[in-house]
Amino acid sequence: MTLWSFVLILVWLVTFVAGQIFFKRAMELSSAAAFRSRKIISILGAGIFSMTISFFLNLGLLQRFDLSYLYPFQGLSVIIISLMAAVILKEKLTMQLAIGSLLITVGVVLVSLS
Repeated sequence: MTLWSFVLILVWLVTFVAGQIFFKRAMELSSAAAFRSRKIISILGAGIFSMTISFFLNLGLLQRFDLSYLYPFQGLSVIIISLMAAVILKEKLTMQLAIGSLLITVGVVLVSLS
């Protein structure tokens, strides 16, 4: 894997995670104010934008790499989302989640070495 490929995979993951965080935040805020607030619409728009970038990056990466190679990297999104949810959304991290994330990380490392 080249450095450029690694950067594209990383950007793909970051945009996917950002989209998920934006969507979750917008849905939390919308429960109180529905979709009348400009702030909620802006956050939702940022989520749609992030997920759109992620989608097209995913298509481009699928042209260059086997699905069996790329899919484990998507497993990293579980780890990143869990950490970002704890930091940004103040969600609680459990020991079971931490152990599961560690196992996913080991699996991604093993696959990326092949």
